[in-house]
Amino acid sequence: MEHIILHTIEHALEDSLKMLPFLFLAYLLIEWLERHHGERIENALAGGGRWGFVPGAVLGIVPQCGFSALAANLYASRVITPGALLAVFVATSDEAVPLLAAEPSLWGTLPLLLIGKVVAGVAGGFLLDVPLRRVLPARLYGGYAGHADDIDCHEEHEEHSGVLLAALRHTVEIFLFILLFSFLIGFAFELIGEDTITAFLTGMGIFQPMAAALVGLVPNCAASVLLAQLYAQGAISFGSLFAGLCAGAGIGLAVLWRVNPSWKQNLFMTGILWAGGSVCGIVLQFLPL
Repeated sequence: MEHIILHTIEHALEDSLKMLPFLFLAYLLIEWLERHHGERIENALAGGGRWGFVPGAVLGIVPQCGFSALAANLYASRVITPGALLAVFVATSDEAVPLLAAEPSLWGTLPLLLIGKVVAGVAGGFLLDVPLRRVLPARLYGGYAGHADDIDCHEEHEEHSGVLLAALRHTVEIFLFILLFSFLIGFAFELIGEDTITAFLTGMGIFQPMAAALVGLVPNCAASVLLAQLYAQGAISFGSLFAGLCAGAGIGLAVLWRVNPSWKQNLFMTGILWAGGSVCGIVLQFLPL
């Protein structure tokens, strides 16, 4: 057992350290965007009105969970529509984007993932805001009331620290997540056997994206890190990765349940996230990707 643990730690460190420079560059870019263009991005999201799901899907792909939390607050304040909220949630990729970008062998996957999530976000937002708006009861629909309430929707970023220090802090935090999950996944593979785990996940067939979507609903960036790691290990398919990341809204889902008083609306949005992610993942299972 001691040999297995030491061997797993060695491999986890080796794999994780390779990603450090790529992670730092990715977070450096993210911090710069948040500092210099954060307020413009927030205003674009809040000013979208009935068509807010379009900028929502585009903004959601920025790899951090701040926009999903912002969108949840704007929805609870009836500033954006449920379609805009859904678009942001579906497009949000949280920590998976810098993680996948840190692995050169997965660079070909990243454009497919981002474009696909934007398309899924726009499509989901359109369906919810245009045809379904006339069908759903107002209490279940919620959201945009035709005007913006007087709320302060500008999130405070870490203005007290420089871009380099903030990027370094995020890099260290996610590196520790990666190291932990690399160890846990590696230990499971060593203990149970890679062939056994891969065969189990592969044998789930149509249920694999559905299970991945359930993991994605966990309101923490650790879920997206786990999904990305499982995909990098070859344990889940691209369809399952897509399903999990479509259902994953970072901390946005937790914020929604905290700030929006209607549990029916919150449950409805959570169910749509899981169902939409599952359907997208199942469809992708049959495509030659």
